[in-house]
Amino acid sequence: MLTGRESLIRLVGKRRRFLPNRHSLLLSAAAIQDSRLDDDGDRSPVGGMEEMKAGEVEQRSGETSVAETEWVSCPVCGTKVCGGDYMMNSHLDVCLVQGKKRKLTQRTLLQLDFRSKSGSEIGSSESGKLNSSVVSSGPFENKHLLRRVFGLQKPNSDEGKDIDTAKPPSVVASSNDSQAVEQICENDESVGQVGSSSVTDKLQMTLETLETFIVGRKFSDEKELNCGASITLLQDPENAKDPNAIKVLLGDSASCRVLGFLPRELARYLSPLIEKHGVIFEGFITSIPDNPLDVVPIQIRSKDTLTSSSTDENEVKDLTTSWKNVLHVVESMKSNSPSAAKYQQNFIILVQEVLRTNSHLFTDEERNFLELFFSLSDDSQRLFVRLYLRKGPWFRMSNVSYPEILNLKEASNELSAKGYMCSIGHANELKNSNMEEILSLLTVSELREISSMLKKNGPLSTRKQDIVAELCSLCKDGVCPKLPIAVMDRTGKCVKIDAKAESLIWRAERLFFLNGEQDLRAFLLVDLGVVKYPNYNCVISEQIFTIRSELLAYEEAIEVAQLMDESLDESNSELVLTCITIAQSRLSSSCSKDIQAIPYETRAKTFSCFSASWVYSKIGTLGISFLESKRRYNEAISLLKLLLSCFTCDGRRGYWTLRLSIDLEHISCPNESLTTAENGLLDPWVRAGSKMALQRRVIRLAKPPRRWKPPSFADSFKRKIREVHILGRPLNSETGVKSRFYGEDGDQCGVEQLALQYYAGEGGGWQGVHTESGIWLTIFGLLMWDVMFSDVPNVFYNKFQTAPLDLDTDGFYAARKSAIESQLQKVHDGMAEEILITSWELNSGTACRGVNWERHSLSELRAVVTCTGGRCLASLCRHLAQDYRSWSSGMPDLLLWRFHDNYRGEVKLVEVKGPRDILSEQQRAWLLLLMDLGFNAEVCKVSPVPLST
Repeated sequence: MLTGRESLIRLVGKRRRFLPNRHSLLLSAAAIQDSRLDDDGDRSPVGGMEEMKAGEVEQRSGETSVAETEWVSCPVCGTKVCGGDYMMNSHLDVCLVQGKKRKLTQRTLLQLDFRSKSGSEIGSSESGKLNSSVVSSGPFENKHLLRRVFGLQKPNSDEGKDIDTAKPPSVVASSNDSQAVEQICENDESVGQVGSSSVTDKLQMTLETLETFIVGRKFSDEKELNCGASITLLQDPENAKDPNAIKVLLGDSASCRVLGFLPRELARYLSPLIEKHGVIFEGFITSIPDNPLDVVPIQIRSKDTLTSSSTDENEVKDLTTSWKNVLHVVESMKSNSPSAAKYQQNFIILVQEVLRTNSHLFTDEERNFLELFFSLSDDSQRLFVRLYLRKGPWFRMSNVSYPEILNLKEASNELSAKGYMCSIGHANELKNSNMEEILSLLTVSELREISSMLKKNGPLSTRKQDIVAELCSLCKDGVCPKLPIAVMDRTGKCVKIDAKAESLIWRAERLFFLNGEQDLRAFLLVDLGVVKYPNYNCVISEQIFTIRSELLAYEEAIEVAQLMDESLDESNSELVLTCITIAQSRLSSSCSKDIQAIPYETRAKTFSCFSASWVYSKIGTLGISFLESKRRYNEAISLLKLLLSCFTCDGRRGYWTLRLSIDLEHISCPNESLTTAENGLLDPWVRAGSKMALQRRVIRLAKPPRRWKPPSFADSFKRKIREVHILGRPLNSETGVKSRFYGEDGDQCGVEQLALQYYAGEGGGWQGVHTESGIWLTIFGLLMWDVMFSDVPNVFYNKFQTAPLDLDTDGFYAARKSAIESQLQKVHDGMAEEILITSWELNSGTACRGVNWERHSLSELRAVVTCTGGRCLASLCRHLAQDYRSWSSGMPDLLLWRFHDNYRGEVKLVEVKGPRDILSEQQRAWLLLLMDLGFNAEVCKVSPVPLST
């Protein structure tokens, strides 16, 4: 695989079905190439960009919405501005600088999770700098939208009705509950004033009626319900799925006639009130659903006033906190109908959250289009989400069937009418541009049937793609007017997600998850309990994309990356070169001329990876590997020089400098190659293995007469690393194939397993694992868990992150220096095992970058931490905290440990090499670093047993 390909694949993530800028991008690349040809070879490799700027702006403007050519409302201050000049966005800049930010009050199910801390809660030193975004606790302002989102009325119902008369009444916003939540949140200081009247009064005030639902009707004993029937609550501690489960009983609890259960989220907080404080709840059914298995709206309240006679401060605080959480859950449930499908709710949450936090990145037309989704019927919403999550792009309606969607035809028609879906129902609607995709929906037998009908003579192909290609050629030549009729007779009506809807939802997913690898399925994994994410606070004081033009440029760069990824899959070298050309031109135009004057600390931003330039640098890095594989060294050199000039503060500078030095030598420029390597060693961003590789090049190239004096690092570079040689019986000896040997037990194994057997036996009775960096990253994650997920601003933007955004940057250590050093001091003082055990027990199974819960057991980790010792372990963790990106790979293959008396031990790290393997520069850098830190490190070389003569 080409260097940088895997990174580009992760960047692109889920490929888009529709690339809106594809045509304009390819045209601009062709124009750039033509301009180079007209320049007689004097123009630089990235020349011609100036002539293209006006055209590109026009093309990019055409990609956006019609609203941008009209007067639109400013998403920040609300005033009318001209929407066509979005590239400059001077009005938005002024608004953002002056802080004219409207208060948004939209709520979501994840209100609690997305609530951000205020600046004062982070620390007094930072309180003045932060303007943290906090999710409002107010209800929806649009009553009609409220009814439609929660399924309270039909699409054509009267908008003039008051919300209080809509059904079910359980979702009517309770001002008492809202005030109670605000009262408790405003002044938690009164909690702890033991026996004070303020606590009692507060609890008495909050005891209003709770409006909720009965769920799990399929588990009920009583199928017939009556509106107004009384109910009681009873804990169900023996419930296998949820120990906090609460049954809803009909009438007196002695009857044991179960109607269903309370929602899991509410039961989680009501259960402690019932169990610990003896609170008894009763209520009644407020309305009867049409479907007997649907959720049933109810109202409940405590039989007695909720007070605490205890003088225990913790008990009073616990009681108040539990009730506050109950009110939060009830408020959140009012914003989401439990009758909606889970994936439907999750989709609405995602779109609402993006519109709440990033409304300035959408035009009025785009916002209205997205908000229109909330007014669609449940069937339409579910059908759209279902099809959006499928591969597509086209679907045969005859093959679409979901049990929760009652009327597919009406849902499809509504989506088409609202612009969320395109459909083809007749042959005259089938165009040549769609023919190949529609043909791909047919089975091989159907395709062969059409082919035999149209081709009276000649052999029939057996492969589906060949038949599709043949039929498409007939369609393009116009010799077969009957083909569309034959196709539509077999497919029936076909539908697909509209390009505009797909683009906007793709944008919403990207803004929500901030990567291309996660999508709406992440919600499902959490709901099913497959993935559990860490607990942390999203402290947000700065937007990642401040203006719309930044986002549009970033999206365009992602399109180029996807084009390059697809062209590499298809081995389309011409299109790969086109993508490289586009990346070069964009980088050339975007690089700041005064970038050298800015201190590198201020430019190493956490948000740099969300810029178009950063994406183009990924394309350029992969492009370098591609150009080198084609021996186009001059073009690779030009691209490398461009990257180094644009990104003066980047961890990839070491790789770029090394490749530049190597490629210069390829074109017979050894003096420039040497100078490049020497300058690279002075670069503070050239680190770890790249620095080691450049040192090796300097030593090799800096010989008389180029350099008469040896470099200062020549002696240290010649340091010897201890080597151990063992023999094994080989299975194979092919070049390019991983070596295989017979182990001591006669089974086949790799060199690492053979080395483990050697060290366990005659090598000294070591225990060990083949882990490379894995076990150390797991230990680092567990020891630094609280530090990684502490309240640092602008590193957590959603609840689906496994690490802070700045983990790979130098800013990670700088922003948490005191906390990191305090934790490392504890590790140094011998508390590592205690911290490890506590972190494991509290967070077991929680997704965290670098932590592998399945591969390494707690006993193994405890043994490693104990045998390593506090001093070495603290030094190793400090290096990872200071430069996680450089040091998170390349560690030795084997980690060995053994115990001595008095619960003491030692560890050894071993890099294993087969008969034809050599140390990489990153591996050598790690071994030397480990030796400097006091570790016992060595290389184990496995050689084949010599043949007997």
